[in-house]
Amino acid sequence: MRPLTEEETKALFEKLSKYVGDNVKMLLDRPDGSYCFRLQRERVYYMSDKLLRMATSVAREHLVCVGTCMGKFSKTRKFRLHVTALDFLAPYAKYKVWVKPSSEQSFLYGNHVLKAGLGRITENTPQYQGVVVYSMADVPLGFGVAAKSTQECRRCDPMSVTVFQQADIGEYIRCEDTLT
Repeated sequence: MRPLTEEETKALFEKLSKYVGDNVKMLLDRPDGSYCFRLQRERVYYMSDKLLRMATSVAREHLVCVGTCMGKFSKTRKFRLHVTALDFLAPYAKYKVWVKPSSEQSFLYGNHVLKAGLGRITENTPQYQGVVVYSMADVPLGFGVAAKSTQECRRCDPMSVTVFQQADIGEYIRCEDTLT
């Protein structure tokens, strides 16, 4: 496990800021202590400094993971967020989308959010901005990218895509064999 290089840190923070904006600072300096990001086998883990100090006593080849996996770097060195980052993105999300109960299951099966299933959307959401998808009961379901801005969503037809799905909590079941 090692600290991220400067270009890895830049890629990570650019991706995180797409979803939480300037609140990235709040991920590092939290009221319950300071937190950090570390890289292990091309995956980025988010952990407290206390946990990091304890993990240094384990040899690198014996360490499977420590902390919460936020995502991984692809072979082309692009950073991809995992659904496990949802618990940390949701409280600080800058733009949010709420889906109707009739569309929750479709989203959790890996489909995009259509205008017909859109319950609410944060005002002034720009196109291609990262959004966190919630149920109408304010339960975070996943995250994605806004296919249309808030203004375009008001005028589009009901079958047009409004949010491109990136990750959802249904992945735990759909990808169960590859997660272990």
